Amino acid sequence: MKRVHHSSDLWQYLKSYEQRASVLLHKFHFQVKMDEQVDRLIKKLQGLYIKTPPHQRLMIAISGIPGSGKSTLAKVIVTRINLLYPSNTEKVAVCVPMDGFHFTRAQLDAFPNPQIAHFRRGAPFTFDSQSLFLLVKALRQPLSSTTPTICAPSFSHIGKDPIKDDITIKPVARILIFEGNYLSLDAKRWRDVADLFDERWFLKIDFEVAESRLISRHLAAGIVKSRDDARKRVLENDLVNGKEISENQYRVDELITTKDTKDWENII
Repeated sequence: MKRVHHSSDLWQYLKSYEQRASVLLHKFHFQVKMDEQVDRLIKKLQGLYIKTPPHQRLMIAISGIPGSGKSTLAKVIVTRINLLYPSNTEKVAVCVPMDGFHFTRAQLDAFPNPQIAHFRRGAPFTFDSQSLFLLVKALRQPLSSTTPTICAPSFSHIGKDPIKDDITIKPVARILIFEGNYLSLDAKRWRDVADLFDERWFLKIDFEVAESRLISRHLAAGIVKSRDDARKRVLENDLVNGKEISENQYRVDELITTKDTKDWENII
């Protein structure tokens, strides 16, 4: 322990120590709370899965504003479920991100205003919602001995475009966790997608926390060259989309509050 010689120094040291201890205790309690949230969601999924007829899939949508931790939570859920239902060959749970339904950069070039389309990439109109609807509808069909393997697109952050048929969804995959910004958006075409899910879960996060995470994410991905450019993109695009999501939220079955989405990664 640091040696303190004067009473004023001792007071400052104790005050600083108390503040650090308070922060650590708060983080500990919040981590416990997040653990409990995930445990509860896993138990709920198990209950829903037991009640799901063998010829049907259980399909859950996780949505929220950009930077809310959707993909991280979805991966945690899928990993935990597959650990609960081990198989020597196939996985019962699969994650299906909405990112694969971005219009390609070439498609954005063909928009009436390509410059706006590229800058607003990530907004609802820059997604192929019809193709997403058709995929979810196909996965909603009853399972049988003739049910084919269905493939979904993923998204390459290196190539900055979707990768066609990159995610394999076999008939044995009976728990599908979809994640994306607009899976519970109360807007034309998106409502049709939302209505196909068994449940819709929404991640709630403070905009200030999301802003910080998105700035770091854009810098790490090389989307922008400077922190100022990253902040401009976040404020003029990502959080504009976030505002639309928050103000036009469709009916949801779960409202999940989070603060630091890095903590999801420690739950597995």
